[in-house]
Amino acid sequence: MTVHFSCTQCGRCCHGLRLPLSVREAITWLRDGGEVQLFSEAIPWPEDLPEDNLPAQHKRRRSFAARSGSLPVRVIVVLMASFDGACPNLLPDMRCGIYDRRPRVCRIYPAELNPFVELEPAGKLCPPEAWQSEEVLRDEAGRWTDPDTVAAIAAARDADRIDAATKARVCERLGHAVAGLSNEGIVILSPSRERLLAVLEDAIDPGASDEEPIHSWQVLSNRSATLDMLRSAGTDSAAAPDGDAGGLRYLGFFQGDGPRPH
Repeated sequence: MTVHFSCTQCGRCCHGLRLPLSVREAITWLRDGGEVQLFSEAIPWPEDLPEDNLPAQHKRRRSFAARSGSLPVRVIVVLMASFDGACPNLLPDMRCGIYDRRPRVCRIYPAELNPFVELEPAGKLCPPEAWQSEEVLRDEAGRWTDPDTVAAIAAARDADRIDAATKARVCERLGHAVAGLSNEGIVILSPSRERLLAVLEDAIDPGASDEEPIHSWQVLSNRSATLDMLRSAGTDSAAAPDGDAGGLRYLGFFQGDGPRPH
């Protein structure tokens, strides 16, 4: 289906957001005084899946190998710029103060970065009139029509792949090895700006090894059935705590029923 779109500069997409960043974008964001969190999820990965399993291969490219107890997993870590209210770079007239160096995710919106996620205008922040334009965002064949958007999507996907090993080193140097189970929850780590910036700058050093450090990750869940399944598979797993616990916070996608630590 052809999708029409033209930005109205309403500024809705610049408020109260979490923006996924590449490693280099995260360094720039932190240097500018912004805050960045790490969102971690683990995927059980007992064996490599067929090349024609495209969704799985997409996840593999943007993840790194690890273990949870005796179970091989792959871990996806997303560096997320977080802010409440208006973006710190949003000007009073709703223009972007860093337009020429804005993150790729801002260049892509409202198109989808994930090739397996369908664009749904109702799920976007843009007002109805933005979708009534004569300009075509996606053609009948499902292709994005704007060359800049296409280039930004390709660059973001490349960065996801290239950054995976760097993110493994970042987690190792932060002593971070706790994740949610993919599609069920994520673990959010909020290190200080200064510490995360120093670790990112060190981990991205061209002299650093491209080898992915394989160490044990603990998988959290707030659902008792999931914990039973994880433990039977030999994982290092634990019940997710309520609230903030030592700089970690669990965000579950489903109502929890698992036991809580006292």
